[in-house]
Amino acid sequence: MNTKRHCYPKAIILQAVYFKLRFTLSYRDVEEIMKMRGIEIDHATIQRWVFKFSPMIESQIKKRKNRVGVSWRMYETYIKVKGIWCYLYRAVDKLGNTVDFLLTKRQQRMSAQSFLIKAINNNCRPTVINIDKSGSNISAIRVYNKRSFSNIKIRQCKYLNNIVEKDHRFIKWRIQNGLGLKTLNM
Repeated sequence: MNTKRHCYPKAIILQAVYFKLRFTLSYRDVEEIMKMRGIEIDHATIQRWVFKFSPMIESQIKKRKNRVGVSWRMYETYIKVKGIWCYLYRAVDKLGNTVDFLLTKRQQRMSAQSFLIKAINNNCRPTVINIDKSGSNISAIRVYNKRSFSNIKIRQCKYLNNIVEKDHRFIKWRIQNGLGLKTLNM
């Protein structure tokens, strides 16, 4: 992380970005917290730091991410992005660890397939994927099995997806409190 040409040390920048990303705080709340710690920072500066350093922090986190299990729960939900309903594809392993996510405009086989390929490339190939009755997810897994000559087993038990469905509530709550998402690029 290159923090040259910034007025504040790396530790202060990371602390402000951490507060914004970890907790449900506005930029003005983070500004106030930093002021209580004796550091005068404008909320617009904190916003620029978050936009600039979030991708770098994400890449470092991905390097340190623990391996996920081989039994996944895949589910999609919808959230509003700039007033338009979009689909959030997510997968967690059986312990509840996030495998991957993808935000798309449409719910279709190609979206589900691109999500599946992204999740497998970033992690490992699962042996079992539990899904609901979603036709796009079923066809995406079948196409992936056919093209890669793998045998990912499809399991459709709605109670096993409770882990990921409960987690969607938390994500929707965080997005709502943060005044929603403004763009599809995450």
